[in-house]
Amino acid sequence: MTESAGRALEWIVDDPGEVTPEWMTDALRRGGTDAEVVGLRHQPVGGGQLSSSYRFHLDVQPGGADRAPSSVVLKLAAGTPEGRGQIVPGYRSEVGFYTRFAPGARIRVPRCWSAAITADGRTFTLVLEDAHPALPGLQVDGCGIPEAEAALRNLAGLHGPFWNTDGLADGADWLRRTDEAGFGFLGEVLAAAMVPFLDRFRDRLPPTDADTLRRTVDHFARWGRQVCTRHTLIHGDYRLDNLLFAGSHEVTAVDWQSLEIGFAGRDVAYFLSTALPPAVRRAQENTLVRAYHERLVQMGVDDYPLEECFRDYRLGTPQAPLLTVLGCVYATNEPTENSDRMFLSMITNACSAIRDLGTLELLGSR
Repeated sequence: MTESAGRALEWIVDDPGEVTPEWMTDALRRGGTDAEVVGLRHQPVGGGQLSSSYRFHLDVQPGGADRAPSSVVLKLAAGTPEGRGQIVPGYRSEVGFYTRFAPGARIRVPRCWSAAITADGRTFTLVLEDAHPALPGLQVDGCGIPEAEAALRNLAGLHGPFWNTDGLADGADWLRRTDEAGFGFLGEVLAAAMVPFLDRFRDRLPPTDADTLRRTVDHFARWGRQVCTRHTLIHGDYRLDNLLFAGSHEVTAVDWQSLEIGFAGRDVAYFLSTALPPAVRRAQENTLVRAYHERLVQMGVDDYPLEECFRDYRLGTPQAPLLTVLGCVYATNEPTENSDRMFLSMITNACSAIRDLGTLELLGSR
């Protein structure tokens, strides 16, 4: 083991009980906060399946409390070795985002004091800002228009700084970029997953939505070609459950395991088509997309007319059935009534958006 590899392992724990005041002191100093932690206690937060999070309450040496946070969140790998093996790319993406891209992004994310991962990618540790008392959005409940606008303007803070930038993956072999062949493979996976998905919800999904989903699968190859054009960094899973809200205007984005180089409209459409009831979305989508576009322009994206931005939003809507169907069918946890309600809410809202925006007709004409 090299000296640098051995040093990196010092910042990785696999059990919150391994964290000592000395370890936390060093982790905070690693991230630029010079304070001495003399005591701590922790409790679990959230309910992740393949990662777990713990809030650590910190007691700080007098004189350092003005510099040190009163609490932080540790995010760690979790689950069985087999489960961890399946999500190694996600672990690498999350650690990679905080170490490589977060400093240059203008999206609101938790401050990160320390981020490290083992060579095999199965164990990692993040020391993150505690966003408490901010609360996560609830996918089933949706959100209001002020929250939606704040979320989209925040999203532009990820897309803008990396807009059409070449070399984003240089030195970052963990960063995904799905090419046309990759979308072809995803289309095959989606087609296979669609059968059990429609069977599972056959008594609860309107026939119109089932037809929209089948037609989306039929158009998936065309969609893959269309979203391999302009690119930036995209979150990949930008939805209410992955956003923390402090009031209606402050949004923090978390869970960066789906980060990739991709088509910005996928993020915009995935969020907007699943966060709002169809009637509200229809009435407000022009205003909300305009707010996102205005923020892009403020960050220097000056060669992207609003009309193209709205067209890309239309093109992005298949992202929602793609992630919803695959997430439902291949979830590792047992189905519950709450999870079924969430998936149904997302898929019915998404199907309405695909029809309202004429996405499949747009794809068929290209």
